[in-house]
Amino acid sequence: MSGDLMRAVGKQVKLLRERAGLTQWELGDRLGYSEDLVSSLERGRRTPQREFLEAANELLGADGLLRAMIEDVERAKAKARVRHPAWFRDYARLKREAVEINDYNCHDIPGLFQTERRIWELYEMRKPLLDEETIEQRVVSRLARQEILPRWPLPMITSVIEERVLTRPLGGREVHREQLEQLLRLARLRNVEVQVMPTAALNTLGWAGPSSC
Repeated sequence: MSGDLMRAVGKQVKLLRERAGLTQWELGDRLGYSEDLVSSLERGRRTPQREFLEAANELLGADGLLRAMIEDVERAKAKARVRHPAWFRDYARLKREAVEINDYNCHDIPGLFQTERRIWELYEMRKPLLDEETIEQRVVSRLARQEILPRWPLPMITSVIEERVLTRPLGGREVHREQLEQLLRLARLRNVEVQVMPTAALNTLGWAGPSSC
């Protein structure tokens, strides 16, 4: 997504927030977002989602200003979706065409189930550090791959997740709670089956690490 557009949207949010006399924490608290997320949005480091812009537009009395930006933001996100690294393109294509996906996850929530905020946290902690544009491209690309979930015919998705993954609050408790709520919601889909491998299990087939097919 265009860094200039992200910064422009962020500046508008900041101006409207300050006009309303709210701190970043207060705005985030009223909208259900963290202070860190609001700060990142205002600095143009993160992509503002439709839900955020719509809610902030009403709360800050923006008279449609933030809502009017939604189309440009989503158009820019759509353009970024095709920018997979060369080494990943075949895998991404296979994911799009798959009729059945099975995986075992001992380190993290499957990428198909991750929230945007969790994906950001994952890429921001990478070493060596990634620049903001690369992070943005990878976040948008991963979110785009999730479009297969409601695609018809529905792909059958089975995922086994280690219990310890569900108890590790990666990115902070708020981000983790949001992730668990999304996981519960997706697990209710009729084409998705989520199983949890207890940490106390003596023998598991996933001892060698994560795998997928």
